[in-house]
Amino acid sequence: MFQSILIANRGEIACRVIRTARRLGLRCIAVYSEADADAAHVEMADSAFCIGAAPASESYLKGDVILAAAKEAGAEAIHPGYGFLSENADFAEACSAAGIVFVGPPAAAIRAMGSKSEAKAIMEGAGVPLVPGYHGDAQDVAILKKEADKLGFPLMVKASAGGGGKGMRIVEDAGDFSAGLEAAQREAMAAFGDDHVLLERFLPSPRHVEIQVFRDDHGKAVHLFERDCSSQRRHQKVIEEAPAPDLPAPVRKAMGAAAVAAAVAIDYRGAGTVEFLFDGEAFYFMEMNTRLQVEHPVTEMITGVDLVEWQLRVASGEPLPLAQDELTVSGHAIEARIYAEDPGNGFLPSTGRLLYLGFPAEEDGLRVDSGVRQGDAVTVYYDPMIAKVVAWGEDRETALRRLDRALVQTEIAGVTSNVAFLRAILGHGVFRRGAPDTGFIDQHREGLVPEQGAVPDKVLAALALAEMRWRSRQARLAAAGSGDPYSPWRLTNGWRLNSETHSDLTFLDGEDAFLISLHFGPEGLSLALPSGEQAVRIEEIAEDHYAIRLGQESFRARVLGDGEQRWVLIDGAVYVLALQDLLHGAPAEATGSGRITAPMPGKVMAVLVGAGEEVAQGAPLLRLEAMKMEHTLTAPHDGRIESLNCTAGELVDEGSELVVLAEA
Repeated sequence: MFQSILIANRGEIACRVIRTARRLGLRCIAVYSEADADAAHVEMADSAFCIGAAPASESYLKGDVILAAAKEAGAEAIHPGYGFLSENADFAEACSAAGIVFVGPPAAAIRAMGSKSEAKAIMEGAGVPLVPGYHGDAQDVAILKKEADKLGFPLMVKASAGGGGKGMRIVEDAGDFSAGLEAAQREAMAAFGDDHVLLERFLPSPRHVEIQVFRDDHGKAVHLFERDCSSQRRHQKVIEEAPAPDLPAPVRKAMGAAAVAAAVAIDYRGAGTVEFLFDGEAFYFMEMNTRLQVEHPVTEMITGVDLVEWQLRVASGEPLPLAQDELTVSGHAIEARIYAEDPGNGFLPSTGRLLYLGFPAEEDGLRVDSGVRQGDAVTVYYDPMIAKVVAWGEDRETALRRLDRALVQTEIAGVTSNVAFLRAILGHGVFRRGAPDTGFIDQHREGLVPEQGAVPDKVLAALALAEMRWRSRQARLAAAGSGDPYSPWRLTNGWRLNSETHSDLTFLDGEDAFLISLHFGPEGLSLALPSGEQAVRIEEIAEDHYAIRLGQESFRARVLGDGEQRWVLIDGAVYVLALQDLLHGAPAEATGSGRITAPMPGKVMAVLVGAGEEVAQGAPLLRLEAMKMEHTLTAPHDGRIESLNCTAGELVDEGSELVVLAEA
């Protein structure tokens, strides 16, 4: 085994690799961009090197700079994690040329599987079943259109060079083919620098089942069973579990054998994942990911195997620790990916500082993998994943209950997260029956992303009581200089000479305003709420965490402030309101419907209209790229472009006014 390793990645996966490498006694070297100088993986490592500016193209994708850092640090091996350079054959070759072990497969295997077209040709030769489609090199639009007509609609246009849902479009009929092809090619070029695509028959309701494989330098290959990753949105996985529920035993056996055959066919080394579409009783090869997968923890929890340790041992030349007949499955594991995104707003990424971040204790079959801490910022530059929460149980139902409870105990403030959305998936009847297909989330989106209803009284009570506590604390600090310990002016309980008193607070939820009155009387404290006046009591458990009694109901709430914004976390639900500051008037009016603003920080990829142009409602105005995804901003109504305030290639902040559209 080598003695030192550089992790050419960031965030959750960098922290994950460091944990295992440390346990094995290896010296760990981190790399970081200027935006990640204080990141968790930097703090965990024994040493760290800055490799460039915040954009990944100027740091984490700079293989030559990372190699230079590895040489300077004396690293004997480089673990690429997933994403960035993990499936870059040129980087793997450069590591070998520099005498540094690349913890991954040979460059030839990466290249073979990096092109979906070439991969399918190899798999066909190895006897692995394929989805019918066109996988050729000819990319002329006329040829692709002819092949599409021959294949029939609906069909899938896929980027040949990548994955993660990028460069992928479903085309429903022939009339939409050109637009779908152009969009897929454009996104593929932006994400992978290669606009080569392939066409496949669209399977309307398949399951996504993948097999974890491993192969060493001694000719031994095994699979570590399957994972079901069918719960997806925008072709990106949201919930993963192992083993796949209700997978027929003959299919499970055949799929495992096909995955091992695929690894042998390309002379693979290390950890890889062979992904299949399972439809009825048939399964078809989709792609092979030549790296560790994001969802690898569910496999680790049902097999008891540390896959990162296996990667390191195989990369150092050791044989696989276990043979196929020594590998067994124990129980069931489910993983939920927590992202900083807003499901209620089209899953747009959410950026900002993590005011609070709390996870359940890692016990009773729970595991939390995260690369951020409270106080860290979620930025526009990288994937907005906050954490992966994984639960194991003796059976699937137990794992489901544990995971749901863990999500209730996960508290995030400062950015919008998808925790409530994840819980809705776990509680949905289709998911609970173990029968979701890849269209499950889209088919049931309305029920999975419900609109938030009225603000409950207990949320308003928590806001008002916490505000009272904060102001009392400030008053105590201000009065601390008084020389008379018995002066009534030192009291912060609402005392007034010869009278009862009250304080009024106004909180805003969009256009709704809530006036809350706190009454300080001989009998104690009470609140005038929309439902009426109720007695209240509050006790601070810890900073910003309160035990509250409202009438006959007792509950706990966490309340945090950031400027005028207030975050309330109760029973797994999150509410964000604003305190109206009467000294400065009400907040400015919301931007008019004709003023199109950036929903998040990003880069303007294309401006699709000109000043003075007449457009119809829904017409595309510009394309914005943020967090590796492309978003099209459209006209909210018919009108004329009054002004354009951005240009292609420009970086814009969240809330920046980009287009002004005058009503027709």
